[in-house]
Amino acid sequence: MYDWKDLLGKINREIADMTYERKPEELYAPIKYVLSLGGKRVRPVLMLLAYNMYKEDVERIYPQAMAIEIYHNYTLLHDDLMDRADMRRGKLTVHKKWNDNAAILSGDSMLVMAYEYMLKNCPEGKTDKVMSLFTQTALEIGEGQQYDIEFETRNDVSEEEYIEMIRLKTSVLLACALKIGAILGEASDADAEKLYSFGENLGLAFQLQDDYLDVYGDPAVFGKKIGGDILCNKKTYMLINALRLADSEDRCQLEGWIAKSEGTYDPSEKIAAVTALYNKIGIRRLCDEKIRFYFERANHILKELALSDERKQPLWEMAHALLDRKS
Repeated sequence: MYDWKDLLGKINREIADMTYERKPEELYAPIKYVLSLGGKRVRPVLMLLAYNMYKEDVERIYPQAMAIEIYHNYTLLHDDLMDRADMRRGKLTVHKKWNDNAAILSGDSMLVMAYEYMLKNCPEGKTDKVMSLFTQTALEIGEGQQYDIEFETRNDVSEEEYIEMIRLKTSVLLACALKIGAILGEASDADAEKLYSFGENLGLAFQLQDDYLDVYGDPAVFGKKIGGDILCNKKTYMLINALRLADSEDRCQLEGWIAKSEGTYDPSEKIAAVTALYNKIGIRRLCDEKIRFYFERANHILKELALSDERKQPLWEMAHALLDRKS
């Protein structure tokens, strides 16, 4: 069996060795650039870990693992464009380094490439299950993104709505990666479903950790400026619950900062003021508790898998690494 760091090295080498033989070169240059920026490679590693719980020949499903990473980066490329984000993993985003048209067209090509890789050498008899799950997941991620966009103009987003949005936008792709790994590894249907559920809960903890790190992380480690969600009034778990739990005075201050137009305030002052309100209201503790709630739920599901603890250990170690991350 492999540990997750071994598999991370393997998938990084596969991505580094990708060839781009099609033309025009200008279409594929942004794709090569995006995939070269690194990242945690969480989704392909999860797929390989799930497969390796049942089979040893992980190289057999490298194309499918690559597909999930290409697809994930396609969503990031388009997210950055929609959010007008300047930086990704400490580097310029595609629409800043090239232009909006390049971000759209190269992103579209990445989506097609993801399907091409997912189908490549897919084991006989598994194609329908794999492609059905992958396509359903792609639709759900688009739905989650649409909810996220709609939340920008709403001030009444509930915690339940937010959790469902991040389940769709983030969690289902982790769950999909694990379940495809299980399917290709010929796991039982029961185990495949448990791994999907494990991924959903791990994904919720993972996204809530992102919310937390955007406020309380170290910019040098996080890879982007802290407080970006605060500056754009993003409806995160933090802001939604701060508005819900604040007393009338604190809520008035929060709403005042939300109402200020860009350019009418010092960004560092807004970040400091909103963070201070979060601290006063108890949002830091609340978010930490919610992260641990979903993490413990994932742990409980993993324990139910019909496998020895030894076979589960590499996956559990990666889950711990994700929870303990600082970036």
